Order: sequence, then C-alpha cells, then structure tokens
Amino acid sequence: MEITPYATSTKSKREQVEDMFDNIAPKYDLLNHSLTVGIDRIWRRKAIKIANKNNPATILDIAAGTGDFSILEARRTNAQITAIDISQGMLDIAVQKAEKEGLSSRITFQKADSLEMPFEDNTFDAATVGFGVRNFVDIPKGLTEIRRVLKPGGRLVVLELSEPYNPVVKAGYDLYFHKVLPFFGRIVSKDKSAYTYLPNSVEQFPYGERFIEIMKGCGYTNTTLKWLSLGIAAIYSGEK
Repeated sequence: MEITPYATSTKSKREQVEDMFDNIAPKYDLLNHSLTVGIDRIWRRKAIKIANKNNPATILDIAAGTGDFSILEARRTNAQITAIDISQGMLDIAVQKAEKEGLSSRITFQKADSLEMPFEDNTFDAATVGFGVRNFVDIPKGLTEIRRVLKPGGRLVVLELSEPYNPVVKAGYDLYFHKVLPFFGRIVSKDKSAYTYLPNSVEQFPYGERFIEIMKGCGYTNTTLKWLSLGIAAIYSGEK
C-alpha cells in the first residue's frame, strides 16, 4: 500500500509530497531541529564525512529541502554543491540561508525531480540524500537515476530515519513519533497531515539490510550500513 501525505487527495504521491513541503516550508527548520533536539546535525556531519572520503570536487545533494545538508557540505568539503528538490517553497528558503552564510557561489539550487534529473551521465563525484529517499515514488528508480549521474567510482551516501533495534528505545520512540510529533507538528506547521505522514513513511521504508539489498540490486558496490543513535537513523553508502 502506497503511503501518501493526503489520503483524500486525487493527486499523485509526487504532487502531494511537493504540496506538503511547500505548505510546511516556513516552519520546517524550527520543527526539524526542535523535534530532534538537534541530533540531526550530528547525523549529517557523520554522513558528510563518509561522502567526503575521496575528496569529491562535485557533490549532488538530492531532496535538499531548506538546504541544511548542502550548506554543511559546503562548509565541511571543498566541493562545488548542486542541490535539487521538488519543492520550490523549500528551495526559496535554502537560497536565502546560503546567501546569509555567504555560500551562494558554492551551492547551486535547482528545482528537479530525483527520478528524472536534468544532468548528463557521469557528472558528479558524490551524491547525498538526507531524509528524502523514503519520499521517492519509486526507490529503485531513484537510486538507479542517481547512479546514472555519478562518475565511475562515485559515492552515494543516504541518511535516513529507521526504527530503533533496542526494544526500550523503540517503545519511547513509537510514543514520541506517533503521538508527540504529530501533535506539535499540526500546531506549528498548520498542516494536519504532514507530521502524520512522516512516521507512516518511516515505518514503510525498507531500512537496514533491506535497503542495502536494494542498493546492490541497482548496481552499487562496496555498500556499507552505519546505525546511528541505536537505530533511530542510519547512513547507507555505495559506489558506482
């Protein structure tokens, strides 16, 4: 069963995801950092360290949102960053943040669909996706498209939420994710569905070794899986 943000909508999942992120864009950063108590910043730094392993000259940041991952990549690597997202509302905020940080010359923002990217084959040294793969309409197609635009030997690094493997942590996580987060998300973002969709999309996501197998099936080699915070999130990587 396909999980979509708005159950009563007749639009496609891609269109609904775009609408959802446009709707919550003004409050996205506030909610994102507050509800994760800032630990998402630590996760991003770990993911970027892996992406920077071979000192890439160019990085494609997919599902870039409001630009947190792209901006951190510009700070912590020497690469030129190309950041794409399907939500113009999110990108507008990302552009403003990059300008404020003095990083506009290092990051190019562009509206684009991760399943049909407007780039030539073998363009980028590395690619990253932070908390966006679970929103792909077709995960294998998205991973295959990313591999197409990577140079031979290029590395994909995916940071994504999962479900804790520790039963005690999982009990608290489930309460927080299914009750607390949707409640505050609805109040702050004014979108009744967005923060209900989030936990549902995480539950449906094929995390852990299942995702590694999907990566391998799409042609990635030297795949790795690194659990974060007792399984609350994970970093996946692989090479073309």
